[in-house]
Amino acid sequence: MLINLSGVLTEHHKTIEQDCLIEMEEFKSELGSFPIVKKEALHIMIKYIKGRELLIKGNTEITIKIPCDRCLEEVPTEFGLDFEKIVNLNDEQENESDEKNYIDGYHLDVDKLLYNEILIGWPMKILCSDDCKGICNVCGQNLNEGTCDCEDTSLDPRMSVIRDVFKNFKEV
Repeated sequence: MLINLSGVLTEHHKTIEQDCLIEMEEFKSELGSFPIVKKEALHIMIKYIKGRELLIKGNTEITIKIPCDRCLEEVPTEFGLDFEKIVNLNDEQENESDEKNYIDGYHLDVDKLLYNEILIGWPMKILCSDDCKGICNVCGQNLNEGTCDCEDTSLDPRMSVIRDVFKNFKEV
């Protein structure tokens, strides 16, 4: 959705405050494509500050399904987006940055703004539960659902010397 900023930037400096529908159906990044399963309308307020500076405030709730980092099961992850930005439309250095890719001329692209906010708030690690066992390195079995018959070959070869010491001194 595009919001026309010309009313805010004219001499009358009309403040825009409205609820916008989020058109984005999935979040696409270099990590992959993640479906948005729940989204609330974005409440946004755009206010003139001075010169060509704008104050942009917004808040919404979005839920995205992201795979667990250990077992790859999809986990609904909530993003509570609450932001406040001061945007200077005159600053040439800021116009080149990725941060302001959501303003094109006199239009604010709501989906691009939300994309940036989701990207900033993206969690470092997603787990379906704290005690997630992950998947088997050999057969790919989800170890949360059951065990597999694969041999445990995940021992670090650098530890073989210590393993041999314990084997040699093992009491019979």
